[in-house]
Amino acid sequence: MDKKIIVITGASGTGKTTISKYLKDTYHIPSVITHTTRLPREGEKDGIDYHFETKESFFKNHYLEKVEYSGHWYGSSEESLKKTWEKYDAVSIVVDTKGAISYKKKYGKNAVVIFLEVSFDKVTQRLKKRGDDQSRLSTRINSEEFQRDLKIPCELVNECYKITNDNIKKTEEKVNNILKSEKIK
Repeated sequence: MDKKIIVITGASGTGKTTISKYLKDTYHIPSVITHTTRLPREGEKDGIDYHFETKESFFKNHYLEKVEYSGHWYGSSEESLKKTWEKYDAVSIVVDTKGAISYKKKYGKNAVVIFLEVSFDKVTQRLKKRGDDQSRLSTRINSEEFQRDLKIPCELVNECYKITNDNIKKTEEKVNNILKSEKIK
């Protein structure tokens, strides 16, 4: 069987991490742990939620994609993906749309891209609930990256599944159907 990577993308607050967790809990599809230079949020753990890095340690890895977002670096390393693929045939990863393009280009049919979207009002509501302070929230929403990730980039049109995540149960059903059609169990 070919190794598969389920690439979950979209703007902040669209439910990417929730869907990644659903894949893990329901199908035992683990998430590739990505790297960041931002500080952990309350309850987050190094090596589980992210590899929390300093700017110096961050740049020692070999990245399939990396981006600076709201003043912090995020990236997914080849080392982390290969290590996860050693144990599992299907894995998931949460990345921005630029990262999703990189995965689709590199892995082709083995990269199953799911683009999540929600209304702008719902996104801002979710980000507020996360505990981001008002100035950080404002910076994030007005960033070029956030605005870019609100819509499917032309490189992924007809190359990804689009789900409007307004209802988690309906979204989960759509994810189930994607896994069936892609023969991922």
